[in-house]
Amino acid sequence: MTRIDDTFARLRSEGRKGFVAYIMAGDPDEGRSLQIMKGLPGAGVDVIELGVPFTDPMADGPTIQLAGQRALEGGMTLSKTLAMVKAFREEDGTTPIVLMGYYNPIYSRGVETFLADAKEAGVDGLIVVDLPPEEDDELCLPAQKAGLNFIRLATPTTDDRRLPKVLQNTSGFVYYVSMTGITGTADAQSAEVGPEVARIKKATDLPVIVGFGIKTPESAEGIARVADGAVVGSAIVDRIAKGDSVEDVLAFVGSLADGAHRA
Repeated sequence: MTRIDDTFARLRSEGRKGFVAYIMAGDPDEGRSLQIMKGLPGAGVDVIELGVPFTDPMADGPTIQLAGQRALEGGMTLSKTLAMVKAFREEDGTTPIVLMGYYNPIYSRGVETFLADAKEAGVDGLIVVDLPPEEDDELCLPAQKAGLNFIRLATPTTDDRRLPKVLQNTSGFVYYVSMTGITGTADAQSAEVGPEVARIKKATDLPVIVGFGIKTPESAEGIARVADGAVVGSAIVDRIAKGDSVEDVLAFVGSLADGAHRA
């Protein structure tokens, strides 16, 4: 059992939905990024997704791309991202942390080295958006052997023929992308998401968490009603980009968490 498994088991026993928040490591700078990260659990976040900045973020929309650029320009690296996790773990040993990013930085570091370093730092799971199930031997299976969840994305184009392959080695939770395209570009609609979540849940016992297009407490609540929880990324990163204070960012996150937890 990982921290992710424990968290969703607890939420299930309490009859509550989960709230997952995404931030980019090193955005707007290392210091404030860590401050925000440390404040997320107190704002009601159940799972933290920590973005690893990368030079070619093909699945990300403009908001996340710009966050990655700011982080890279500020000197953020994979090593510094892991150091952020380690610093967070000095004060919080329970909140799950999922690294979200691309395979290239991991490959460059070396899979075995990366997994050992991630585990030591206190990482609980990985979302690597450019590794399909056909490449599970690359990272997915070694990650699970190392005790890390490997979380797979399902999308509106993941039909019933493809779904078993996507779910085959997924653990922790399934991340359902509420729309086709890139992050932060449209609004999620619970009426459209609900049937898709139900379809996925027929094929797996894992929690199904929905992300992309959730920007308000009301939309977080609506999505959480038809899923096991909601993920918000671009709307939070947008507040950081606008120069909101750490306190204001966390207050906004708290309102989103409250929305998801009302469901």
